[in-house]
Amino acid sequence: MKKILFVFAALLFSGMAISQEINFSGNWKLNNTKSQLNDQFSLAPLEIIIVHNGNDLSVEKHSDFQGQAVTTNDKLTLDGKECINPGFMDSQKKSVVNWSDDKQSLKIVSTIPLDNGDMTITEVYKIDGDNLVIASSASSSYGELSETMVYDKQ
Repeated sequence: MKKILFVFAALLFSGMAISQEINFSGNWKLNNTKSQLNDQFSLAPLEIIIVHNGNDLSVEKHSDFQGQAVTTNDKLTLDGKECINPGFMDSQKKSVVNWSDDKQSLKIVSTIPLDNGDMTITEVYKIDGDNLVIASSASSSYGELSETMVYDKQ
């Protein structure tokens, strides 16, 4: 009977470890060598600072746009509810975040209104060793853009 209880407990704890959520917190710097970025225009921030605390995710992105430093701050929840943050030129960016079934990645779908229709940005965050990997795609009336951004933890 003790063997059965031990095996059951081992299976229970190993199952819990497999489905444990990843924590994305950290200061992350873009690794251009490992990333697959668009040559002409990239949405990749140079640095990302993430604070992941339970159901809350704070994402601070530092970018360079035409020689200007740009910082964006998004406050998100990981429960699938819509979150609203500042977008381009006084617009509102609406985002929904969901965990993957195995709790190993996050999918963030954001919509930003533009003059000639909405832009939809889909980002999938995952941890690969010491790297944050973001598979990103954007779609708007201007066209499509897909990139894989790899960040080193600082």
